[in-house]
Amino acid sequence: MVYKNLSFSTPFLRGYRELKIPIISADGVPTWPELFPVSRIDELRQSVGMRYFSAQMMLDFIAPDRARLDPDALHLYDDDYNIHTARIGDSVITGGTVYWDPSSGRKKSDGSVCVLIYRDDKARLIFIHDIIYLIVADSELHPLARQCEMVIDFMLRHNMRRINIETNGIGNALPEIMRDVAGRRNISINIQKIINHTNKETRILDAIEPILSSGRMYAHRRVQSTPLIAEMLGWTPIGGTMHDDGLDAVAGAMCAVPIPMRPLGGHAQTFSANTDFKI
Repeated sequence: MVYKNLSFSTPFLRGYRELKIPIISADGVPTWPELFPVSRIDELRQSVGMRYFSAQMMLDFIAPDRARLDPDALHLYDDDYNIHTARIGDSVITGGTVYWDPSSGRKKSDGSVCVLIYRDDKARLIFIHDIIYLIVADSELHPLARQCEMVIDFMLRHNMRRINIETNGIGNALPEIMRDVAGRRNISINIQKIINHTNKETRILDAIEPILSSGRMYAHRRVQSTPLIAEMLGWTPIGGTMHDDGLDAVAGAMCAVPIPMRPLGGHAQTFSANTDFKI
């Protein structure tokens, strides 16, 4: 709806002014309760995150450069993933992703990071279950092969057999090296190549910020002992952040197609046979 008698510099809007009607008032009264009751509005807010909800539903644009990643918004947990019930605590896990954003692994290079996330798609929750920052010695003759060994150990520890590897740049050679290392260990793995075309800041902002700001991101307590928390504190979407490779790996994992996770059933039962007999 528009009103007359207010001058605009844009010719086709001259003489009109805009009328904004947010989906809910400052007092919490829905504008269209028959279409968008409070419960539906809360669902929308949780679905898109606070920044997008403000811009799209409240008509109050928040510039991307004002976005931040508050680590206090993470829900920490201690439970491990239960392969028999496909649960983390009370949450039913529907998918899992191992994602590797590689580099040379040298101490002074960009971070080489491998992360495991789980998803509860019904409740729209993300669980950062484990993350490793891969560092190899400067004297290591085969730094990529050594990193592949470390990543395979990481996968085996979590009973995962498929990995997404970002193959931009140095990662282009990794799938073949990874297959060679796994073959020598007689381990079967599936490798998905990932090529990213969007810049790092946009990937992190679009993937992580809506989930984190709406209270739907969880992290295992062991993540606190990694550089990821410091990365969140120092990150801004305007670029120039010194360390954000862990955040980039998490964002990549969130955007990748997950492996479906299903309960494996109860624990195997053991039986004792009666061998007290004569032939």
